[in-house]
Amino acid sequence: CAWSIERPPGDTAGCTFCHTSPEERCSTCHQRHQFDPKVARKSEQCKTCHWGKDHRDWEAYDIGLHGTVYQVNKWDPKQFDWTKKLADADYVGPTCQYCHMRGGHHNVQRFSTVYASMGMSMADRGAPIWKEKRDRWASVCDDCHSPRFAKENLQAMDESVKDAGLKYRETFQVAADLVKDGVADPMPKDLCPDWSGQHVWSLKIGAYHDEPAFGGKSGESGEFRMSNCSDIERLCFESVGYFQTYIYKGMAHGSWNDATYSDGSFGMDRWLVNVKQDASQARRLAALEKKVGITWVPESFWKTGEWLDQLTGPYIVKNHPGKTIFDLCPDPGWLDTHHAPAEEV
Repeated sequence: CAWSIERPPGDTAGCTFCHTSPEERCSTCHQRHQFDPKVARKSEQCKTCHWGKDHRDWEAYDIGLHGTVYQVNKWDPKQFDWTKKLADADYVGPTCQYCHMRGGHHNVQRFSTVYASMGMSMADRGAPIWKEKRDRWASVCDDCHSPRFAKENLQAMDESVKDAGLKYRETFQVAADLVKDGVADPMPKDLCPDWSGQHVWSLKIGAYHDEPAFGGKSGESGEFRMSNCSDIERLCFESVGYFQTYIYKGMAHGSWNDATYSDGSFGMDRWLVNVKQDASQARRLAALEKKVGITWVPESFWKTGEWLDQLTGPYIVKNHPGKTIFDLCPDPGWLDTHHAPAEEV
């Protein structure tokens, strides 16, 4: 999310700790000074980075059936022989490494199903283009389960993500309609410049919201942020950034309770109701203001404040008038919001 790029470093220690050089170092998994393959084969080694509200991998695995089998048996060398290479492993239950690095293959996403932005992107995972990837995913389960069992669980995950997508679209549509009708508080124009130095609606995701009312040029994306935006926009972000990923991660790791009760589908239901209720109140208030002749002036704190001065957007506007981050950093591919990564198209 761009909001993590633009904020002061102290605010995003949890982001930068993992999303920098540790992603490219052997010692991240093998542990510096020790560098013991036995350590790198244990599920806890993934826990440092792969947990938390917006990438709930460890929690989904740990409270699922596979994680429970692992936790109660990991001390028994007969059940988990850590001296064996992954290619020779015959564990009583799967570790993170057994499934995602099958046979010792270090491309972790090779044995994943259609990842698509941690499950947040709306992709037809059953489309023929994904058949090879999905068959490979199911083949890992075949080590312990029947092929039918693996494919049925994959289909169950598809259905859960489809249901989540319905709530995702409805939640975002309610927020989008408020902006188009000019009754959102604050409107994009009333905020400090976003991470790119523009006033683009934070939920304007490329071509999905290309109407002029959302700001930005065709194809440009908003900030997708959780701070300095309306409560409804934040709820939309949390609905897809947290709860939909709980559903995806939970179903993928056999943690159905996580996908349902632990802020998965139940969480999306709750946030959708909150967004609808907040939108209804905003429209009623706007109607009353219009009737009595009140012209609402947005609060100044949306645009000003010492903390906001530390963000990327205001810095660009102040020091590079008329420029955006796309003008200042035209080369890096991760800043290109005009095209989705090829593997997600």
